[in-house]
Amino acid sequence: KKGVIVDLREAGQVVHHAINEAENDAGTKIEEVYLAQTGQHLAGVFNVGTANVGASNGVITEADVEMAKEDARRPQLPEGRSFINHIQNPFSVDGIKVDNPIHREGKRLQVGYWTIHGDNQVIQDGLRLVNGVPLEVEDMIVSSIASGNVLLQESEKKAGALVIDIGGGTTDFVLYRDGFVVYTGVIPVGGDHISNDLSIGLRTNVSTADGLKLREGLALKAKVNTKETVWLVGNQSIGDREIPLLAIHKIVEARVKEVFELIREELESAQLFDASAMETGVLLTGGTSRMEGIDRLAAKVFSMDCRIGSHTWEISDDLNLPEYSTALGLLSFALGVNEEKQKKNTTNVLGNLFRNFFPSLPKEVKSSS
Repeated sequence: KKGVIVDLREAGQVVHHAINEAENDAGTKIEEVYLAQTGQHLAGVFNVGTANVGASNGVITEADVEMAKEDARRPQLPEGRSFINHIQNPFSVDGIKVDNPIHREGKRLQVGYWTIHGDNQVIQDGLRLVNGVPLEVEDMIVSSIASGNVLLQESEKKAGALVIDIGGGTTDFVLYRDGFVVYTGVIPVGGDHISNDLSIGLRTNVSTADGLKLREGLALKAKVNTKETVWLVGNQSIGDREIPLLAIHKIVEARVKEVFELIREELESAQLFDASAMETGVLLTGGTSRMEGIDRLAAKVFSMDCRIGSHTWEISDDLNLPEYSTALGLLSFALGVNEEKQKKNTTNVLGNLFRNFFPSLPKEVKSSS
């Protein structure tokens, strides 16, 4: 619920079932897992590490680079928090950004890191869940970064982009600038809240409201006849009743608009909302992004181009859906790691597993973290 496990036993059963199905379909034994992290317990901070160039001739060495990196990752977290991802940003030499500082001359080397951390208890619950299968957690990746990794080309990251992943209980987002992750966030509102709003506003149960959302939900109010109605349940059975279509659209738009406004306000607060630095625009993903008109509403709130995110992999239609972006992003990240292992003559179990599922996966996938 909202990115937090509330019933370990039930969640464990779901994981067991999913692992069994995956192993049967792929014909491969799964031994390690890449775990997505979401939820309001996540927080991020930007740290800058500094190293004074040690060589007498002022030429930057690998030792200077490592010293700057270590300095950026050094800050202590409050009690009860753990690091999840350290995401490197550009280097600068005497205040000038550079791609590779080694062998350059300078006095002061700096590097920034966007560091994401989370609540120990929530993280441990996820690890316990996977270890109980039993499987090993190879790495943890924040959900929005996983989605961005599979939806964006490197050129789009360099141009600047905002990826918004609207799930059931939460909405995750990541901001890219100059090819780097500069901000991530989680809004504790998602598609489930739209169903709850419809349930309250139309005086019906959540299940019926959810079905109505899927059938008639429109994120941006359309110009409809104020007298136009739809059936609540949809089958005109006993107990079914007619509902004004405009009432549905108003409820849905209000909640979705709130999500986008909260994201914009958070980025403005961090002094990072700059349309000129986001030429790629806004990409929407997650199950709720399938709602008609949601891209137009996002474009209106953010005052920039917006589209539904998509990837170029040739996979089956039942997997080529926005709600699977995070999972596909985890696969792309793991495949990239596994390609490096393969170069070092280590096992290729992960690669075989992924290619059984997705035979057209690219041979090399560059990680964002």
